Amino acid sequence: MQPTLFVNNPTNNFFLIAGPCVVESETVVLQTAEEITRICKHLHISLIFKSSYRKANRSRIDSFTGIGDEAALKILVKVRETFGVPVVTDVHTAQEATTAAEYVDVLQIPAFLCRQTDILVAAAQTGKVVNVKKGQFLSPEAMRFAVEKIQQSGNNNIILTDRGTMFGYQDLIVDYRAIPVMQAFNVPVVLDCTHSLQQPNQASGITGGNPQMIETIARAGIAVGADGLFLETHPDPTNAKSDGANMLSLNLLEPLLEKLVALRQVVNKW
Repeated sequence: MQPTLFVNNPTNNFFLIAGPCVVESETVVLQTAEEITRICKHLHISLIFKSSYRKANRSRIDSFTGIGDEAALKILVKVRETFGVPVVTDVHTAQEATTAAEYVDVLQIPAFLCRQTDILVAAAQTGKVVNVKKGQFLSPEAMRFAVEKIQQSGNNNIILTDRGTMFGYQDLIVDYRAIPVMQAFNVPVVLDCTHSLQQPNQASGITGGNPQMIETIARAGIAVGADGLFLETHPDPTNAKSDGANMLSLNLLEPLLEKLVALRQVVNKW
């Protein structure tokens, strides 16, 4: 049975896109999915499980990229079938969009590809929900054109995600004005609380991060009315094969989400 994708939660809670950065093993993915699903059911949060089946944007040629496309995509299918939640993965070419759509419910367009017309059109034509991450180099106003490309390709199932804006060469900042600006396009807007804390372009060729600020970013996003949050989480970020420097440790997820749900209830009163 295909899961229903609720981006507009009837309880007026935020929804969550969460999971480990990349499918590095079936064990890690299923362990993480089981815990996130349990927490979200308890807190009445609609969940879209996220993990990349392949990482294309790597600083170094020897960086981990995946366990193999088909093997990773089949693990994502197993998550959907086991836990009854929709799954999302990112794609990097028009052909990847067509292929991945056979396995997942949501296609994610990475920030650095958000202006690539052929990828946006191909993703739209699959009929899947398309989550487009705002380029670190773009204003939120410019994301209107990504929305229009998808809509003009016959698909109105669109999510926009802000993942921070470049601030110099090795840091990002979050401009919370982007959330209401992009909501004006009549699409749900998500705040990526982990990639917004990346420290890119390090001399080592390995992206750094500032995970101790995840709660700060998330609380502010809820306060200004984000429809959803994006969080990458892992049972052991120190030993994760991708983006360990800015992922949230899985054991910290539940207490964080409890605070955010309480904050959302206060925001809803206003």
